[in-house]
Amino acid sequence: MFKALRYDINAVLERDPAARNAFEVLLCYPGIHAIILHRIAHWFYNKGWRLIARIISQINRFITGIEIHPAAKIGKGLFIDHGMGVVIGETAEIGDNVTIYQGATLGGTGKETGKRHPTIGNNVVISTGAKVLGPFKVGDNSKIGANAVVLKEVPANCTAVGVPAHIVIKDKRKICDEGIDLDQIRMPDPVEEQIDILKYKIICLEKSIKKLEGKDETV
Repeated sequence: MFKALRYDINAVLERDPAARNAFEVLLCYPGIHAIILHRIAHWFYNKGWRLIARIISQINRFITGIEIHPAAKIGKGLFIDHGMGVVIGETAEIGDNVTIYQGATLGGTGKETGKRHPTIGNNVVISTGAKVLGPFKVGDNSKIGANAVVLKEVPANCTAVGVPAHIVIKDKRKICDEGIDLDQIRMPDPVEEQIDILKYKIICLEKSIKKLEGKDETV
């Protein structure tokens, strides 16, 4: 457990430029506190002490604002940045070196039993406010845009944005066009793109109307 904690702290130091040293991360980062408490709760859950595990998870939620079901499986190097409002469901599985920002949810879509939460691959980024809902997989090295609602599988090396989410980057190339690998700040906004298209159409219509009005004046 201490070896895993050391790895988790180093993951924060590598991915957060605001983190200055391991001592600061251990004392001041709620994401680290949430992971420590979850690993303890998960141990009790696997040993059959389900009530104790749930109590620890509720204490975790109260202290950090991060809700992780004790049955959720989490790999090494998870970095929950800020963390307030993050929810990770019972059958969720998270790979290694994943980054999750505040307000993100790994949830289900109903009251069905069995596997009902997503499986997150290695090196995945789940941005602020994103909702990943259902028993599918988000592939390795993929990115989920801010406030996206993901309802189906995302292949490896892809970027998904929008409501509902759709893939806009695959293998570092824009769908239907050249592109670059995007970070969280430069995620494409499909709503903004549609607004730009509408603006262009309005401009074209205005030009057409002016031409027609000009013809009417010459008659």
